[in-house]
Order: sequence, then structure tokens, then C-alpha cells
Amino acid sequence: MPYSRSPHWPAQLSTDLTVPATNLFYNVEVSAERFPHKPFIVFYDTTVTFAEFKDEVERIAGFLQRECGVKAGDRVLICMQNSPQWLIAFYAILRANAVVVPVNPMNRTEELRHYIEDSDASTVFVAQDLYPRIQPLLGDAGGIGLEHAVVVTYSDYLKYPAGITPPDFVAVPRHIVNGPGVSYWADALEAGHMPGSLAAGPNDLCVMPYTSGTTGKPKGCMHTHHNVMRTAVGSVQWFGGTQDSIQLSVLPLFHVTGMQLGMNAPLFSGATVVMLSRWDRDVAARAIERYGITGWQSISTMVVDFLSNPKLGDYDLTSLQWMRGGGAAMPRAVVKKLRESVGVEYVEGYGMSETIAATHINPPHRPKPQCLGIPTFDVDARVIDPVNLKELPQGQTGEIVVHGPQVMQGYWRNDSATRDAFIEIDGKRFLRTGDLGWVDDEGYYFMVDRLKRMINASGYKVWPAEVETLMYQHPAIKEVCVLGTFDAHRGETVKALVVPKPEQAEGLSADDIIEWAREHMASYKAPRIVEFVEALPKSGSGKILWRELQQREAANRAAPGDRNV
Repeated sequence: MPYSRSPHWPAQLSTDLTVPATNLFYNVEVSAERFPHKPFIVFYDTTVTFAEFKDEVERIAGFLQRECGVKAGDRVLICMQNSPQWLIAFYAILRANAVVVPVNPMNRTEELRHYIEDSDASTVFVAQDLYPRIQPLLGDAGGIGLEHAVVVTYSDYLKYPAGITPPDFVAVPRHIVNGPGVSYWADALEAGHMPGSLAAGPNDLCVMPYTSGTTGKPKGCMHTHHNVMRTAVGSVQWFGGTQDSIQLSVLPLFHVTGMQLGMNAPLFSGATVVMLSRWDRDVAARAIERYGITGWQSISTMVVDFLSNPKLGDYDLTSLQWMRGGGAAMPRAVVKKLRESVGVEYVEGYGMSETIAATHINPPHRPKPQCLGIPTFDVDARVIDPVNLKELPQGQTGEIVVHGPQVMQGYWRNDSATRDAFIEIDGKRFLRTGDLGWVDDEGYYFMVDRLKRMINASGYKVWPAEVETLMYQHPAIKEVCVLGTFDAHRGETVKALVVPKPEQAEGLSADDIIEWAREHMASYKAPRIVEFVEALPKSGSGKILWRELQQREAANRAAPGDRNV
């Protein structure tokens, strides 16, 4: 039986949520009609109004259809840092009746190859500094069907002198990029093509963020317009967002939390987003003061860095009314310091790529520290025994499973992984989160550990099997096992136990492996620590006993004292 609803459910909210039965793009039209001259985006002092946003979205959508041949249901990649172009590209893809595939801009060529090949994308939006990673995959040489690249120059949207200095990579002027099927963003706008009719409905695919798992290959999470609308509208209602809210958008937009809370939710409500392309604690504080920012979606490592700034007292932060986040538990001492120095509570939530952001959020009026929160609108959450799959009573630790309207349809072209991800309880389809937790007598959920093999490095999810798959491409590596290990700054960091090939071992150093890894995978995935070993323990069937090694590492590397205090 489901657990009873928390007695601390926000009194002003219904437990059910009614959302528009439309394509997500309709939110662009509504806000542009309601608030045409109001800034939607502030990007280092350059503003994009809601009317301007709609106009540019439609022109880019027209270019996708007329020049790139994008058709309904096609997948289109976005590979760039936070910028106005990221938001415009996202909604242009939707306006073209296509599907967004957001990818981490840290990814290297071989990682990008998988996303393109698996999603069968023929078009990509890519920043000019990242284009060299895409270039080998374009045209006949790539051999994977990628035909068009729309190249973005961030500085195109630095139209006025900025009181807040942008990062160097944002300020770089446009430079010449050559290659088959290459177009400049500015030229795509200038072409002035208008798109055809809007045909995609609420039950059509909208966005496909990729996640990974024990197989080592990232999987596309299929979300419809309705899925995305649920958590976007739900977050606005939960936190009482209005058209006069001004939000700091600094979490990466390719991640579902940044996408929903830093873009889709404020667009729905008509709020303004102040966008930063890269985290910088002084720039963030200056932005709060300069623009009167009222809210900020963050992660624990950002807050720790923000509060450790010795110049924090020099900034006027009185406009800030709320701060929320997730990804990793916030230490109690940091929550206390935030309350005392800034005057706001940190409200934690919980979600996954498979749920397009939150399924659980703390009630804003009564948050608990280091807590996932309570199930949000229309979400049925349970705790089950991960072995026999039976439901467990309140207070007992097991795997958290969730049923709700924001849960993905399944994994793209991966029926077996989809079957493994779901379980039926009481006739409902529940997603197995792979996270171990328990629920208290007030309906609040707490996370204990991960059933899945995953490393959480500064909020980035690192899947050891994926890193191992990439590391086996190194000519000197015979065997490798990737582990999570304690790190005072990142929470966890990536460590690799490497068995080198005997003929290649001489002269091979840990730094050689680390440098190679940074060149062949996103930097957050690359091992920070490499340890050479003669052999790795194996089961009778020859499988590396990674769990035994992880437990040994945890015992050896545990931080002194209580990390959460």
C-alpha cells in the first residue's frame, strides 16, 4: 500500500496538478503575447525579450526545416555551454516538431559519436570552440549520418558593454569554421525562414537526455511534451513562481535540473533568467546584487564555494528569497551558514534524468536538511526490498521506486533496459531508481546509498562502466576497475585501478593515464587518481569484483569524522 500523504504538504496546493495539454512551444507563444517587451534572458547585460525570443526561435526553426531537412520526430543535438542560443535552439527544435538531444559540452569526439549514432541525429547545434570535436563526425568521413552543424558564437549575444565581465571563451569573436554542412548561427537567423505548421502534441517526444548505467553505454530517456510540462509547471506551483521572479540560471542546461528550473519553468511563468555560462562565485554574487535576483537553483558544491568567498560581505544579497537544489546532500553546517549569512533556507529535492527533474521536493515552509523531500504532485513513491521486490514498511531501508506522470516513456531503442527499469505494483508501472532510502513517519524520504554503480562528483553522475569502456581503448591497459573515492571538495572523485600490459608497463606513469583520459573523455569523468595493481580480484565466472574493491576503497579513504556536520 502507498504511504500516507505527508501532513506537511503545502496547505495552499492541491495534491493534483493540471497542466496545459499542448506542445511545450506553446509556452513561448503565451509569454511572448503576455510580456512582449519584458526580458526573458539577461546574458552579461544583453537582454532578449520574450517577443525577440519567439521571433528568433521561429527563424531558427525555419532554417532547420528548410536548410537542414529536419522533419517531425527527428532528433537534433545541442552541444554548447549555457547561452541564449541554447534556449533558442531548444525551442526551435520543438517548433520544428523535432526532438531535443542535449549533450554535455565536456564530451569528447568518441563520446559524441555514440550520442549521434544512437539517436540517429543528422543535425547538431555546436559552439565554435567545440566544433573541432564534431568535425570528424560530419559528412561522409563521419560515417554516422551527421550532415549539418549550426555553429554558435557566444559573443554574438554580447551586444552591450557588460558590467559583469563574461568568461574569455564567451567573449571570443566569431572565427572561420569550415567543413561539410556547416552554417553559422547568425546566417541561419539572417535567412529569415519561417517554419511550417506546429504539429507535435503533448504525447509526442520532446526531449531525450542521455543517462548511463551498468552496461557502459549511455541511454536516451524518452520524454514527451507532457512529461516535461509536468515538472516545469509543478516547480512553478510548488515554489510560488511569478512573472516578476528573477532567477539565476547557472546550472548546466543539458542537465534536466538546469533545463527545467533554469529555462522551462521560468518561461512558463514569464519570469526572467539571468544566465551565466560558467560558475564563478564573484560573478554570481555580483549578478544577484546587480539584477535583484530573487531565486537560485544550485548544487551543494556551488553553495559551499559561494559561502567560502571572503568577499561575500561586500555584496548586497538582500533580494535573494529562496535557494533550492539537489544532486548531493547539503551538509548541515553549510545550511546553517547560508541561513545566517544570506538569510535563506536551502530546500532540497530529488529527481533523475528518467523523471525529467523532481519527483520529491521538501516543503518550502518546512524543509529537512539532507532530505530528498516528499513526493510531489501525483507521484506515488514506495520503498521496496531490492532482492524480492516486496514493499517495505516505513522506516526500513530499501530501493526507492516512483510512479508519476513525469516518468519517462522508456529508453530509446533499448527494450531490454526499459524492461529492467520498471516494476509493476498494484497495477501501476514504477521506475526503479536504483537509490536506497527510507521514509520517516512524516512522509519525508531520505537517501542512504546507491544500489546502482555510480559516482557523484560535484553533482555530475559518473558511471564507472562507461569510463572503463573508454579506458580499455588505451593501448597499455590490460584491465581496469573504476571506483568512487572520498574527495574533500567534490564529495566523491574518480579513481582507476589499472593492470598494465606487461610489455607496455615500463615507463608508464599514473600521470600518463590521467592525461590520456582527459583527452578522451569529459573531464569530470576522467580519473583524478590512478593506482597500478598487479591483478584485480575476480569471481568464479571471471567478473571483476568491483563491489569488493569499492567497499575496500570506502574503508581506506573514509573522511575523518561526520562529513555531514
